[in-house]
Amino acid sequence: MDSALSFEIEAVCPWSGARAAILRTPHGVIETPVFMPVGTNGTLKALTFDQVERTGAEIVLANSYHLYLRPGSDLVARAGGIHSFIGWPKPVLTDSGGFQVFSLTALRKITEEGVFFKDHRTGRGHFIGPKESMKIQNEIGADIIMAFDDCVKNPATYDQAKAAMDRTHRWLETCVENHKNTSVQSLFGIVQGSIYKDLRTTSAQTVTAIDLPGYAVGGVAVGEARPAVEEVVMYTTPLLPAHKPRYLMGIGTPWDIAYAIRCGIDMFDCVSPTRLARHGSVFSSEGRLSLRLSKCINDFSPIDPDCDCYTCKNHSRAYLAHLVRSKETAGGTLLSIHNVTYLLRQAKLARQAIIAGKFKEYFETIERAHNAEETTASELIDLPG
Repeated sequence: MDSALSFEIEAVCPWSGARAAILRTPHGVIETPVFMPVGTNGTLKALTFDQVERTGAEIVLANSYHLYLRPGSDLVARAGGIHSFIGWPKPVLTDSGGFQVFSLTALRKITEEGVFFKDHRTGRGHFIGPKESMKIQNEIGADIIMAFDDCVKNPATYDQAKAAMDRTHRWLETCVENHKNTSVQSLFGIVQGSIYKDLRTTSAQTVTAIDLPGYAVGGVAVGEARPAVEEVVMYTTPLLPAHKPRYLMGIGTPWDIAYAIRCGIDMFDCVSPTRLARHGSVFSSEGRLSLRLSKCINDFSPIDPDCDCYTCKNHSRAYLAHLVRSKETAGGTLLSIHNVTYLLRQAKLARQAIIAGKFKEYFETIERAHNAEETTASELIDLPG
C-alpha cells in the first residue's frame, strides 16, 4: 500500500528492543516513543489546543465514532478536514470507532457486514462496517487512521476471541479495498486475539501479511488482570515488523508506558490524563496523588518538583486542592495540563535513555518505583478498619 508516512529508527536498546525513531506524517514529525493525548470529540477535555501544544504534544487522537455522530464527518470534511476544523496543525490519529461501537453491548447487533447500533445519547439507529468506517475516516482526514476491528471484551472464551479475530481479519481486507486517501492518510491494521497466544500469533501473521504503513496491538486493557495485559504486550510486540511503527491502543499510566516501551512499542494513547484530572487525581514521582486528600490542603509544594509544566511552575498543591474541592473548572484544566505533560515527558525521557544507551538503567528505576507504589497500595488496602 502507498504510504504518506515514513518511519526511521534511530536507536534500539539491545537489552529490551526498546526503540527511538522518527515518524514523518503530512502534518509534521513525531519523535517516538510517543504518548498521544486523546481528544475524543475533537478536543482534549478542559484544554484549548494552545494549552495542548504547550504540553509538548506532537500528535493527538480524535474518535471517528463520536465525530460521525456529532457534528458529522461530512461537516468536518466541509470544514477542510480535522486539522482545520479543530485548529490543530500537527498530526492527528483517528480510531475506527470499533471499540466504542462494541462497548454498546445492549445497543448493538453484529453482522458479517458490520454493526447496527443505537446512538448512546439519542437512541437513533446507525450502521458502521469496515467500508463505512473508511468513508468516515477519509472524510475526517487524520494523518493516521485505524482499521475497523471487532474488539472483544474480557473475559472472553477462546471461541469468542477467535470469532472476533477472524472477523477483524475479514474486515481489514475490506478496509484496505475502501481506503481512498492513501497518498495523505496512513491505514494501520490491528492485531486481536484476546489473551490467547496462538490467536495473537495467527492474527499478527495475518494482519502483517498485508503491507500497511503501521500495525497496532488492540484488545488489551479491556477487562484483563494487569499481569495478563503485560504478558500479551510482551508476547505480541515482537511479532510485528521491526521496520514499521508499533502502536499499543488504550494504554496510558506511567508504568504502562514504561513497560510498553520496554517491549518495543512506539506509540500509545489513553484518556486517563484528562479523566483522572477531572476527578482530582494527578501523576507524580510519588505515584498517583489525589488532591482531595486532607494532606494537600496545607501543602505549598508543586505536584511534582521535577515537572516543568505550567501548573507545577505556577501553582501549589494547596491551591489546586482548593480548586478541586470547590469544583472549579480551572482545577480540571490545571490538573489536565500536568497529567498530559507528565506522560509526554516520561516518553521523552525514555527516548533520551534509549539514544544514550541507558534505557536498562532507566527502566529499572521506573520498575523499582512502580513496585514500591504497588507495595504501599497493598499495605494501605490491608489496614484494619
